[in-house]
Amino acid sequence: MSKTAASLAPAADPSRWKALVFIALAQLMVVLDATIVNIALPSAQTDLGISDGNRQWVITAYALAFGGLLLFGGRIADKWGRKNAFVVGLIGFALASALGGAANGEAMMLGARALQGAFGALLAPAALSLLAVMFTDAKERAKAFGIYGAIAGGGGAVGLILGGFLTEYLNWRWTFFVNIPFAIVAAVGAWMVIREPAGSRNRAPLDIPGVVLSTTGLVALVYGFTRAESAGWSDALTVTMFVASALLLAAFVLVESKVKSPLLPLRVLLERNRGGVYLSLGLAVISMFGLFLFLTYYLQVVKGFSPVKTGFAFLPMIAGMITGSTQIGARLMTRVPPRLLMGPGFLVAALGMLLLTQLEVGSSYPALILPAQLLLGLGMGTAFMPAMSLATHGVNPADAGVASAMVNTSQQVGGAIGTALLNTIAASATTAYLTDHAAEAAAGGPAGQLIQAQAMVEGYASAIWWAVGILVASSAIALVLINTGRPGAGGPVASGSVEDAELKVPVIAH
Repeated sequence: MSKTAASLAPAADPSRWKALVFIALAQLMVVLDATIVNIALPSAQTDLGISDGNRQWVITAYALAFGGLLLFGGRIADKWGRKNAFVVGLIGFALASALGGAANGEAMMLGARALQGAFGALLAPAALSLLAVMFTDAKERAKAFGIYGAIAGGGGAVGLILGGFLTEYLNWRWTFFVNIPFAIVAAVGAWMVIREPAGSRNRAPLDIPGVVLSTTGLVALVYGFTRAESAGWSDALTVTMFVASALLLAAFVLVESKVKSPLLPLRVLLERNRGGVYLSLGLAVISMFGLFLFLTYYLQVVKGFSPVKTGFAFLPMIAGMITGSTQIGARLMTRVPPRLLMGPGFLVAALGMLLLTQLEVGSSYPALILPAQLLLGLGMGTAFMPAMSLATHGVNPADAGVASAMVNTSQQVGGAIGTALLNTIAASATTAYLTDHAAEAAAGGPAGQLIQAQAMVEGYASAIWWAVGILVASSAIALVLINTGRPGAGGPVASGSVEDAELKVPVIAH
C-alpha cells in the first residue's frame, strides 16, 4: 500500500476480534433461518391449517422481503451507521421470530416471515460491511473473512440439523424461538464492543426513486422465479413478473446513472473485480440451493432418513466448508490472487456435483454422497472466503454497506433462481421417466414404488448436471473477470492500487 494510503488508513480497532464473535453469531442466525424453517414446515402447516397452495409463502414471504429490501438496508446502514443498523436489525429479527413462534394462523405466520426478511435485509449488509471497515490489515482480514465465509457457506446445513432436532424432539415453534437468544446475545455484545471507524458514514439524502425501483424490481424477479416453480415458466403471471422486473431494474440503472446521490453507485457494480464476485457467487449459489433441496428429499423420501439423520448427513459438507474457508482460503488469500482460489474452488465443487450425477436409488452414502459433499464443501469454502472479502475490498468506506448488500442480493436472487430452475428441470425429467415407464408405474406394489423412486432420482440427476455446468461457468467468470492481485501485492490491479484509487474518491459530505 502507498504511504499516502497508509497514513490515511484508520488505526486498527482493538476490540475488532470481540466484535467478530457477535457479527459471526448474527450471520449464523440469519443463514440458519434460511433452512431451519424448511424442516419444520410440514408440522407448522398441519398445526396452522395452511393449505398446500399457500405453504410455499412461508418460504417466499421471507425471500421476497429479504431479497427486495437488501439494497435499501445496505444504504440505510451506510447512512445511519452500521452498528445502529446491526443492533436494530437484530432486535427486529428477534421480535419477528417471537411472532412466528407464537403464530396462531396463516396470516400471522406469513406476516412474521415477511418481517424477518425485512429486518434480515437490514442486518445482513450491516454485518458484512462492519467487517469490511473494521479489518484493514490483509492477513487479519483474511482470517476474519475466513470465519465469516465458513458460516455463510455452512450455516444452511447446520440449520437442517438444528431444524431436525427441534422439530423431532421439541416443537416446530422452537425453530423460530431459537433465534431470540442468538439475537439478544449478539445485540448486547455488539452494542458494547463495536466501535465504527470515524468518517465512514454516507449522509447523502436517500435516493427514494432508486429504493422504489430496486425493491419492486427485485421482488418481481424473486416472485417470478418462485411462481415458475409451481405454475410453470409459460404462466401469464410468471412472464409478466419477469418483464416487469426487467423494465424496473433497467429504469433503476438509468436513475442511478443520473441522480446525485444514488442508492447503488454504479462504480460499486461496474468495477470488474466486484462485478465478477457478484456474478460468480450468484451463479454458484444457484447450484448450492438446488443441491440442498434435492439431497434433503433424496435422503428423507428415497432413503427414508429421519429429519435428524438427514441433518447429520450434511455434516461432511459443513466440515469441508469450514476447512476450505479457514485452512485453505484464509491461509492462501494473502499469497495468491483471489481468482486462483475462486476459479479452482468452484471447479472442485463442480467435481463433487459431478459425482452426484451418478445418484441411483440404491447409492451408498459412504461411497458416493460423502465424498461428493466433502469436495463440494472444500471447493465452496475455498471460493466463498476470498469472494466475501473481495466484494468489499477497496470500496469507498461510505459505500461499504451497499457493496455488502450486493453480495447478499446476488446470493438471495441466486437462491430463488436455483430453487425454481433446478426444481423445474428435475420435475420435467421425473415426468418424462414416468411417461416412458407408465405401464410399470401403474402396476402398483413394490415394483411401482421402485419406479416412482427411480423417477425422482432421475429428475435429481438431470438437474444436478445443470448445476455442474453452472459451477463451471462460475469458475470461468471468476478466472476471466477477477484480475486483482493478492492483498498487499503490487501490480497493475493489486488491492493496494485499488485502495489508493478509491481514497482519491471524495467521501460524500458528512
